[in-house]
Amino acid sequence: MSRSTFLGGIHTYEGKDLTMDKPTVKLLPKGDLVFPLTQHIGAPAKPIVAKGDKVLVGQKIAEASGKISANIISSVSGTVKVIEKRLTVHGEMVESIVIENDNEYKAIEGFGQDRDYTKLSKSQIRDIIKEAGIVGLGGAGFPTHVKLTPKDDSKIDYVIVNGAECEPYLTSDYRMMLEEPEKIVGGLKVMLRLFDRAKGIIAIEDNKPKAIKIMKQLTENEPNIEVRPLKTKYPQGAERQLVYVTTGRKLNSHKLPADVGCIVDNVDTVIAIYMAVAKSTPLIRKIVTVSGNAVKNPQNFNVCIGIDYWEILQAAGEFIERPEKIISGGPMMGVAMYSCNVPVMKTSSALLGFLKDEAAYEESPCIRCGKCHEVCPMRLMPTKLAEVAKRSDKESFVKLDGMECCGCGCCTYICPAKRNLNQPILETRREILKERKIHH
Repeated sequence: MSRSTFLGGIHTYEGKDLTMDKPTVKLLPKGDLVFPLTQHIGAPAKPIVAKGDKVLVGQKIAEASGKISANIISSVSGTVKVIEKRLTVHGEMVESIVIENDNEYKAIEGFGQDRDYTKLSKSQIRDIIKEAGIVGLGGAGFPTHVKLTPKDDSKIDYVIVNGAECEPYLTSDYRMMLEEPEKIVGGLKVMLRLFDRAKGIIAIEDNKPKAIKIMKQLTENEPNIEVRPLKTKYPQGAERQLVYVTTGRKLNSHKLPADVGCIVDNVDTVIAIYMAVAKSTPLIRKIVTVSGNAVKNPQNFNVCIGIDYWEILQAAGEFIERPEKIISGGPMMGVAMYSCNVPVMKTSSALLGFLKDEAAYEESPCIRCGKCHEVCPMRLMPTKLAEVAKRSDKESFVKLDGMECCGCGCCTYICPAKRNLNQPILETRREILKERKIHH
């Protein structure tokens, strides 16, 4: 089998044509900015500002509170209005710093200044990335400075830029590959300075020929960087699948990419690394896709982190008519929203509105067709896993390798009986991980 693909997976309706050919629009916020302290995996950030404090663009307003944590940087200048619990896209009330925007965008000293990263040491580069508050912007939110500090630098063979963007409707990474490709290559070169033996791979699905062409042109004189076209299939961009198809190395739930000699970051994270290290600009912005058949003018927007989703939706012309379903993220792995009055966070990727709720259906009994097993990229048995998950039989769940589920949702998508297999599996997996964390 060619390494340009993997076993299982599905071919979904892409929906990317709604936004992929439209240039990204920069949108400045009008209302207050809200910065939840949990925009990353790990310990919440700790506020270092108080009500009434004046803040500037690029100023650190909350600092990492543990080894796995991340700083939070203000994307505007203004005044700290309050620190209180605010609603997030996941429906949780999270302690947040609220800043009243003065619309002047005054920045800290040195903000945006060019910096020669070739004269920086490895530790200096990692410190800059940490200070900039960069986390995995593809949705995982893992602190990037931690990922870029493996136990042994010399064992990293590959630094992989994830440009697959296999999730339907999402086109923000694609637009960045067309609009800011130099920053992607620059960010990859910064990362390669941290690992003396590593080669760079820019992995892009073959449904993005323009992006592949541009990246190949930019790297033709870079012998240490290769652009690798991949077969278009969901979930080609999932970390385990991406590592396998680009290097032939296999991952499971007990391993990180670094354990098999790989570092993986998505396109926007790599841009954020370049901006922090080479342009003295911390993470303060996000590219968000607003799309779906309920949206009047689907578009990608370059927005300040902390802006309200509703402001972005208004810039897209709002909804044609009241949607039946609104999703934060992609339709396969995103979360349903009941309010658009929530802030854009580091891990935000999209706001999708649909006139019909495709998930509103009647489940019927399993017909034992085996399709869920055929499409599962981890070769699991989703029907059995869902059964034991619903019974809260965690012992059987673990024995059936339920912890290997990557949460892609292929099983639910393909099921002819319309059974929601993915949700109980993911909930049980989260419960087990939580229990293990408590016991350790």
